[in-house]
Amino acid sequence: MNPHSRQPSRFVIACGGTGGHLFPGLAVANKLVQRGCEVTLLISPKDVDQQAVKCANEVDIVTLPAVCLKRGGEVAFVRGFSQSYRLARKLFRWLKPQAALAMGGFTSAPPILAAKAAGARTFLHESNTIPGRANRWLSWIVDHGFIAFPAAAGRLRRCAVTVSGTPVRPQFQPRDAASCRVELGLEPARPVVLVMGGSQGASGVNELVVRSLPVLAKAAPEWQWMHLAGLNDTSRVQRAYAALNLTAVVHPFFDRMEFALGAASAAVTRAGASTLAELSVMRLPALLVPYPAATDNHQWHNARAYATTGAARLLPQNEATPEQLARSLTDLVRSGALRQTMQAALARWERPIAGDEIADCMLEAVRTAELRQPFRPSFVPRPAPQNARSNPAAAPVEPVAGRTIVRKTPRPEPAPV
Repeated sequence: MNPHSRQPSRFVIACGGTGGHLFPGLAVANKLVQRGCEVTLLISPKDVDQQAVKCANEVDIVTLPAVCLKRGGEVAFVRGFSQSYRLARKLFRWLKPQAALAMGGFTSAPPILAAKAAGARTFLHESNTIPGRANRWLSWIVDHGFIAFPAAAGRLRRCAVTVSGTPVRPQFQPRDAASCRVELGLEPARPVVLVMGGSQGASGVNELVVRSLPVLAKAAPEWQWMHLAGLNDTSRVQRAYAALNLTAVVHPFFDRMEFALGAASAAVTRAGASTLAELSVMRLPALLVPYPAATDNHQWHNARAYATTGAARLLPQNEATPEQLARSLTDLVRSGALRQTMQAALARWERPIAGDEIADCMLEAVRTAELRQPFRPSFVPRPAPQNARSNPAAAPVEPVAGRTIVRKTPRPEPAPV
């Protein structure tokens, strides 16, 4: 809280586009709300964003145009970027945020520029080992950065960074597997394999698992399956399980992931940083199949960091065979010694106070900024925003946390006027 005023501090978090950006942003928002702050989430119109924020009742939600840079789509990118920036500037003239946090992706870049222009403190969070292009660019602009992997520091050259880890929502805690299985309509005593391709599904993972089912049906007919297939593949995946008489629950999208992870004996999944953070908290052994088309191959680097420390197994998609997948999964489900070793390694990656560290650092920056400025009390209540609640709905290393890496490269001095 502002030491001179009864009004709470105001934060905006730009976190739309994918679940890997959105869910850590929700986790930070939760910590700020616990500290008495007002928080506005800036998300994209994508279905994954609109579905995920339906239960975010303690924050304001504003939808901004999605911004995505693709080869051949430069004109559309510039148009969307400009529109998003103008809308954010208009919103911030009313909202007057004191700090803004970018969770990655180009959808977060225009609001951070607008917040900077409005005089707010600005921050970024990078979950991956290889920072994305948007965050590499924003590192020249923001006041401070937070990273999950120490290896990311060398690519964010223009701002000081803290190794905080990736924030995870509070509902993700180790749970009783039998109770979670009953919650999902599965038998409590039989193993469960969770298959997921990220917040939007993954056709490559679906295809690999479907091709492997005949082998797995013979080797482990007692296994149950929880498969998040995405909208396009749900029917096809359901038919594949039914044809082999396997017990399976198939969804296009599932918004109670704490139960899915809690029920699982092992997982087959992509290697997005948010997913890895949740696996760490839940101590769930996993076979990682990185998305081969990810920018800068960052999912492979994420997966390699975990695999090298014994926290997961890595299976590149273009090298995978049904026999390899079946063999790896059998080990993960049935080998007690392997599971214990992997769960101990996952515990070393967990950062339970990541959200607290980020929230406290931003609050401290806001308080410092307030002390440097003359106090001007304001008792005029703010009206509700018209568009609030619109569309509610390199080398692998051991994890290191709580360490601030100060970049010694000086910022360029502003040109004289």
